[in-house]
Amino acid sequence: MRLRILAESQDGASYDDLRTAAVLAEELGFDGFFTTDHYLPLHGRAALIPPLDAWTTLAGLARETSTIRLGTLVTPATFRLPGPLGVIVAQVNAMSGGRAEIGLGAGWYEAEHKAFGLPFPDVVTRFDRLEEQLEILTGYWRAEAGQSLDFHGRHFQLEACPAGVQAAAPTPRVILGGHGKPRGLRLAARWADEFNIEFPRPGVIERVVQRVHAACDARQRDPETLTISAAHLACVGDTREDLAERAQRAGLDLSLDLGALIGTVDEVAKKLADIEAAGVSCFYLQVPDLRDTEHLRTLSQLNASPR
Repeated sequence: MRLRILAESQDGASYDDLRTAAVLAEELGFDGFFTTDHYLPLHGRAALIPPLDAWTTLAGLARETSTIRLGTLVTPATFRLPGPLGVIVAQVNAMSGGRAEIGLGAGWYEAEHKAFGLPFPDVVTRFDRLEEQLEILTGYWRAEAGQSLDFHGRHFQLEACPAGVQAAAPTPRVILGGHGKPRGLRLAARWADEFNIEFPRPGVIERVVQRVHAACDARQRDPETLTISAAHLACVGDTREDLAERAQRAGLDLSLDLGALIGTVDEVAKKLADIEAAGVSCFYLQVPDLRDTEHLRTLSQLNASPR
């Protein structure tokens, strides 16, 4: 199983914090370093420092690293118009030598949209806009050099957009996710390279994997061509004492894991083995404190653990 680090950059991290963590994650052998795409802290937390822009950050990390995959989990489709977003992601992809990936979602955090003056239509409209964005973005990135892209949808219109001029090979990978609802699965089966199961509770993964495969079958797509991943909070210690100290510093209640990867290295390796057996081939480890570099070193032991 490929392991990736997921940073909650909206919770007070600076660019230097992210750069330090990304460079270390690459040195430690992690497959990817991903960041959320938010401008406000979640769950009503107070903002500690001015927010970072995810794609500006990833552009910097593209030049600070050389092998690790880079991307968002996830970028709200409400944040950026599809034409400029296509250019931005293609540029980061080129700057990184083809290592960029984008998790794309419909958007859900209404307070964030109000704070920054972003339109927040009803959920059906948001998904309609997401679907059009997926068609535009994939068409833009997969076009050959010199081709132009025209698109006439209900929400977006492009005329003679110069596509294919920024993209590096391979083109950016597209990640969609959720908990297996029908429309999200249909979009993933059509447009995505990866389907991410978000913060699954025990017993959920097997059901969602079955639904993903069924959605691929309905589209006559080989399910093996759609990577299935999952993401959850990870807090790991070499010993139970080490784990308790780390959880206390991060303000975590160890009794409320709800499927999170919490435990010693051996305990979490066993959980990952079960998750892999359920059909997941890539896992995003959401770290509770990005500045705890020793935690990254402890988590890196999972890369070598037998599963």
